[in-house]
Amino acid sequence: MLHSPGLREATQAFVQGCCSNSSSNMPELSDTTTSKPTGTLAACRRNFIESTDSFFFPNTQFTNHESLPSMKESFTQFKKAFPQFLETNKVDLIRATEYNHLSLSNHVCLDYLGIGLFSHSQTIPDCSSSSPPPHCSDFPFFSTLYKSVNLKTQLLHGDHSSELESAIKKRIMDFLNISEDDYCMVFTTNRSSAFKLVAESYPFRSSRKLLTVYDYESEAVEGMINTSEKRGAEVMLAEFKWPRLRIHSDKLRKMLLRKKKQKRHRGLFVFPLQSRITGTSYSFQWMRMAQENGWHVLLDACALGPKDMNSFGLSLLHPDFLVCSFYKVFGENPTGFGCLFVKKSIIPILEDSTSTGMVNIVPSDMVFRSSTSSPGTDMEHEQTFRTGVNEAGMSNPSSLFHYISIQTEVPAELKDKKLSDYEMQSSKFSRNANGKTKNFEKSVLLTVQEKKPEFGANGSLEVKCRGLDHVDSLGLVQISNRMRCLINWLINALIKLQHPHTENKISLVRIYGPKVKFDRGPALAFNVYDWKGEKVEPILVQKLADRSNISLSNGFLHQIWFSDNYEEEKETLLESRCEEKERNKNKKTCNGITVVTAALGFLANFEDTYRLWSFIARFLDADFVEKERWRYTALNQKTVEV
Repeated sequence: MLHSPGLREATQAFVQGCCSNSSSNMPELSDTTTSKPTGTLAACRRNFIESTDSFFFPNTQFTNHESLPSMKESFTQFKKAFPQFLETNKVDLIRATEYNHLSLSNHVCLDYLGIGLFSHSQTIPDCSSSSPPPHCSDFPFFSTLYKSVNLKTQLLHGDHSSELESAIKKRIMDFLNISEDDYCMVFTTNRSSAFKLVAESYPFRSSRKLLTVYDYESEAVEGMINTSEKRGAEVMLAEFKWPRLRIHSDKLRKMLLRKKKQKRHRGLFVFPLQSRITGTSYSFQWMRMAQENGWHVLLDACALGPKDMNSFGLSLLHPDFLVCSFYKVFGENPTGFGCLFVKKSIIPILEDSTSTGMVNIVPSDMVFRSSTSSPGTDMEHEQTFRTGVNEAGMSNPSSLFHYISIQTEVPAELKDKKLSDYEMQSSKFSRNANGKTKNFEKSVLLTVQEKKPEFGANGSLEVKCRGLDHVDSLGLVQISNRMRCLINWLINALIKLQHPHTENKISLVRIYGPKVKFDRGPALAFNVYDWKGEKVEPILVQKLADRSNISLSNGFLHQIWFSDNYEEEKETLLESRCEEKERNKNKKTCNGITVVTAALGFLANFEDTYRLWSFIARFLDADFVEKERWRYTALNQKTVEV
């Protein structure tokens, strides 16, 4: 089961924390019920929204990017609006000491959500020692080996995991508060692979329906839909009301409800508690309604913030499947793996399949043969690597590595001791003119702490994941408070940008989904409009942001439902991303809105949000886009017509 505090204690913590701005993922029940928040809770929400605008230059519009208040002045106003932000200063200390690469590189990383396993400082060995490793690298290294195995068989019988994989699996399950007594876990290449594994194994012949709730186009969800349809599933998609993109409750409720006489399971309900594009939060009650009406539930937890799995709603609703993902180091190395959890009670109904996408997590010395342990040429070492990897089950190793040399450094005084921690190192690449790797060197430093060896009571290896440790030390309330303050300030600041000298007072930015809201997530979907009211292409905004060392992303909002009142607006907003044949077949998934997206991680600070705001404000200059387009042309880069 998913562990959490008891219902009474959790409810008390929620109400008390709300007054000091606690968890953003405790839902309003307005999606499914007519219940209203308690007086205290309603007052907290109302006060929060009012204070957001009252302290940040109230009744002010900014029409010139050169006249924006300084970051220092803005931060002073920010602290007045959100005094509880100062209670999260431990995050700033962690960022300064463990992730100083963010400051050194002057990089604002707003292009992906998720949780990193390792801190940046954890990956840097002591290069000043008398015997430093041959390469002082920048981020952690572990290997993933593909394995072609049936998911059901894997869940029932498992296989021999490396000590490293077992340790990482245990640490992740502890972090997510998921019990090994009730759930099995497999590693996947990514989120898409996890979704596809479920689609390949779910019994759609007897439980025919697949119902998804996503307000944006997702490669993972599209892959699941395509696989499910081929296996006979009837696919249904939730819709979202314009303009706030809330779930169309009436339609979703009708799709979830089953006929009174129907006893068998209706199918699979795929549900995120939060949109990773718009930041819209959804009620736990949709999961409850699905379960009560005979649906199996897949909870997509990839967009949830750190420690959101501690929310007490999840202790009452045990999803049949849960998907999440972890990357290596925030702001520098977003590669990692996906995690698929399957409730043990549901395994017997799964069908056999030729599942692909599962991986083993192994220490590097299990994959590579040390070049110092045996003689031979580089070509012989490469051949040894390819043979060993193929035996281990990697599908296409030649596409991953070229010309390998590997050295494993183990100090002589440690050879007879148990190794405590894999200080995982990164790659050093050298590329030729064609972009192909011609050199690949890795080193793995195995170290042990003399006083506190990293072994559990049973003698098993414990991997030190300081990224997860930091989140644990901060807790749900502090993290969600920080995210709530930053994202709502950013939204309020963007709304205050307005083009000068326009009759209709054209806003520079249009935000999709919730605006200033107490329980929204830290993701934001928006577009920039020029002084004529024409949209600046999101890909151009993204490229120009990259030139300012700000990483943004883009997405495609779809499944949007317009009432008759917005019919005219619908015609001007919707774009089509399909060919004519596909468009005629399914207009709903083809038509949508391309948007710029930004996501705040738990390490985000005020400077990150201010820099994004000041960058977007530059579009108030009517000549800015044209100048930058010509500059990109001069650099022989692809240009975007606007």
